Amino acid sequence: MNHTGHIRDILGTKGGAVWSVPPETTVFEAIQLMADKNVGALLVTQGDKLVGIVTERDYSRKVILKGRSSKDTPVRDVLSGQVIHVTPDHTVDECMRLMTEHRVRHLPVLEGGKIVGVVSIGDLVNWIISAQSSTIHQLETYITGFPTPAI
Repeated sequence: MNHTGHIRDILGTKGGAVWSVPPETTVFEAIQLMADKNVGALLVTQGDKLVGIVTERDYSRKVILKGRSSKDTPVRDVLSGQVIHVTPDHTVDECMRLMTEHRVRHLPVLEGGKIVGVVSIGDLVNWIISAQSSTIHQLETYITGFPTPAI
């Protein structure tokens, strides 16, 4: 199935809120912010520049499993520095492919080098479900001549 939506469409629906921390933030502070904002990743920025991303996965694998202290470990020591990112013009399909190939769950969205949002695997799945529901509704209406009642 082709999911022709673009990341611009998703950001238009969900908004472009971006939660970020500087590299010197402790992992504990980053995890606390993730919990407060109900997100699974934070961008790591130096000024306006994206320098990495820190995720719950980074915390579990690079802090907990290594016996480090989250209160003493700066984010710069555990962040993923080679960040796969997209533009608002990328399609949902392209982003799903990138996430699968690179085994990531979050993609920063940059436009002209400026951070304009973040999309998660959940955002993409919700978009696909909505697109499929819309297609089903349109097909039902076409076949029957009138829409079926919502359940």
